[in-house]
Amino acid sequence: MGSNHLQPEIIDAVITWVNGNESIYRQKLLHYLTQTTFVHEEAISPTRFGEVGELEFCLVSLFRFAPWLRHIYLVTDNQTPALLSKLAGTDYEHRIHLIDHKIIFSGFSDALPTFNSRTIESLLWRIPGLAEKFLYLNDDFFLIRPVSPENFFYHNKVVLRGEWKKQQSHSVYYRIRAALKAFKQKYRPKKVHVPRHSLAQIKAAQLLGHTENYFYLYHSPHSLRLSTLANYFSNHAEQLTFNINFRFRHAEQFLTTALASHLEIANNNVVFEDKLRCLQLKLSAQSLRHVKRQLADADRDKNVAFVCIQSLDSVPLLTQNTLFSWLNKRVGSLDSFLANQLVEACIPD
Repeated sequence: MGSNHLQPEIIDAVITWVNGNESIYRQKLLHYLTQTTFVHEEAISPTRFGEVGELEFCLVSLFRFAPWLRHIYLVTDNQTPALLSKLAGTDYEHRIHLIDHKIIFSGFSDALPTFNSRTIESLLWRIPGLAEKFLYLNDDFFLIRPVSPENFFYHNKVVLRGEWKKQQSHSVYYRIRAALKAFKQKYRPKKVHVPRHSLAQIKAAQLLGHTENYFYLYHSPHSLRLSTLANYFSNHAEQLTFNINFRFRHAEQFLTTALASHLEIANNNVVFEDKLRCLQLKLSAQSLRHVKRQLADADRDKNVAFVCIQSLDSVPLLTQNTLFSWLNKRVGSLDSFLANQLVEACIPD
């Protein structure tokens, strides 16, 4: 995608982050968990809240490969990453803005505290000063190659990466399995359903009248327009209230990024793109040998621009060291990045 813009795009980035290792946070999590019934184990897996330094590489990757971003908003639960102190006195100090949950949950304080990324994502558009166009990514996402604004917003349209899929309820296999499950559950205790990612996308599509197919979003940084969500929720406040009512992930929730995408599709305001790809590493289900092979492939494939490394906190130290070594090579640490910036600033034009 080439650039035809005379004026630079104003685009921000939003990252959600939590340090689940902090004792105060853990105590709060356990307190509310004991007061909540029917929480699926996947929603409270320690790896959802664990933190082993991914945020540093996430931020550096944005600084290095998307220098055109205006501001980066870091949405947290009354926490401040220690690494931000390194930015003091640099050109990047005022590009990072900490946003506490209380700010975006203003008027919805009953929903706090929350330990649910889907709940938090529902309100990101309420960040004060956020640009009309913004990228949303978790702290386990990293850019590994230069990207341009046109890779996310092209001719004022939202760039989507994904594919159309059939909703599960319309497959014969699913209907048979659902019927058998319903019969069995008549004689079993109530079961907590898995809050699957695909199901949350399907529910978002169904809100807009899609009953057979839905556009499945791939794992990659999501391109969003603030006004799209603000306008929709101003007319469907009950849906917003419902979605943020869950402190922990729940199978009845919809995915706000999927909702935004289907709204843009309905308005013919999208460009479907399949060139840039994301390497998604699910470390809990992959051997170190397989991970190394995928990293080598990403090094060679120039179309792999994004990497998502899930559950890095839950794998053996050898695997962690392998991945951090690779991230140091592909992205670089914050210290090395700032040092290079200082050297470049001292070189005369």
